[in-house]
Amino acid sequence: MEDVRTFWTMRRRRGEEPEDQGIAELAALADGTLAEGRRAALEARIAESPELAEQLAEQRQGIALVRSAGAGVEAPAALRARIEAQRRPTRSPSARRLRIVVPATAVALALTVAIVAIVGSASSAQQFHAALAATTLTAGAKGDATLTKTTSGWRINLDASGLPRLDGGRFYEAWLKNRADVLVPIGTFNEGEDVTLWAGVSPKDFTTLTITRERADGDQASSGEKVLVGKVETGSG
Repeated sequence: MEDVRTFWTMRRRRGEEPEDQGIAELAALADGTLAEGRRAALEARIAESPELAEQLAEQRQGIALVRSAGAGVEAPAALRARIEAQRRPTRSPSARRLRIVVPATAVALALTVAIVAIVGSASSAQQFHAALAATTLTAGAKGDATLTKTTSGWRINLDASGLPRLDGGRFYEAWLKNRADVLVPIGTFNEGEDVTLWAGVSPKDFTTLTITRERADGDQASSGEKVLVGKVETGSG
């Protein structure tokens, strides 16, 4: 801490601003708003002082956290204005309190935008459901699927009961089918509990979900051995 005290003491002897202004200059250097006339001198001091370098790293880390957290989601205007006002360098009787303002604000804003992102994503994500019924091959089996739109495609969470486990080169395969009977494979599994599948086609167009029994025989086409079948409820009639 001696390097920091020496730096700010030397500045006061030259008739410049008090210690809290020096901390504010560190914050300005971290976010790129420090005047060119002060930048070179401050950077030279930081190069000689591990303590100052550590404080600068804290400021930059806080600013980076704010920017990365807010990159994909825009916080409400009132909140942004309030946070921005708190981030501006201000004179304070306590230099230590001023130094902590940016990291604390960064954490608060990061948490806020993360909550906004989660709530917004959960409320706006397009989601469909499909109830799967057994065929004559698997009497008593049933399943439920939830289809959720994501940036990567449609995530399909399947939970099926009554399907015996398949191993030894045998497995289940899930398919989406459209009105023209075009089948698109969306994943394979061995047993039906808590299965995650992915589709690159929309269930609005491919509205039938089927599960078949398959073998690793080199034939990529469906075996036709359907064990579960269901219609995706898209609400379009």
